[in-house]
Amino acid sequence: MHFKIFWVFFKVGMLGYGGGPSSIPLVHKEVVDTHKWMTDEAFQDALAIGNVLPGPIATKLGGYIGYLQKGWMGLANAVFATILPTIILMIILLKLFTEFKDLEWVQGMSNGVMPVVGVMLAILTYEFLAKAKARTTWQFIILFTLIAFLLLVVLEIHPAIIILVIVVFSLFRKEGRI
Repeated sequence: MHFKIFWVFFKVGMLGYGGGPSSIPLVHKEVVDTHKWMTDEAFQDALAIGNVLPGPIATKLGGYIGYLQKGWMGLANAVFATILPTIILMIILLKLFTEFKDLEWVQGMSNGVMPVVGVMLAILTYEFLAKAKARTTWQFIILFTLIAFLLLVVLEIHPAIIILVIVVFSLFRKEGRI
């Protein structure tokens, strides 16, 4: 099991070029679809809590999922596996990139990554929206989106504060206090 945990998060670290947003769909695919370590709902909860906390999302998800599977050793294994490829690749790629940065194909390759990440995020968003629709109504989803937009863009409230309020509200709602 420790090797599986290491391999899953090592791959996420290797293939998650572009940071957290690009690694989230990879983690989801591995832990929910491939290995069935979590349900979609549990992953969404872990992702929501992980987004409230500071730091890279891949290591937070890796640590949490590793802990669920094999305790503290699983946590350490998953976090190490997540950051090891980055350490190795950054040393190698920075050296290569500085040597070849002016070549047209290198610039084109760098520009080609963004649309791929955008499509991966769009697919994950669609899947989460479909799951949310099963639990609520379109009116609530639209109202929630408009309120979030107002708070984030118009009132410029930090996303972490909004997420924290939603988490607290959800906890009180589950306990029947609201």
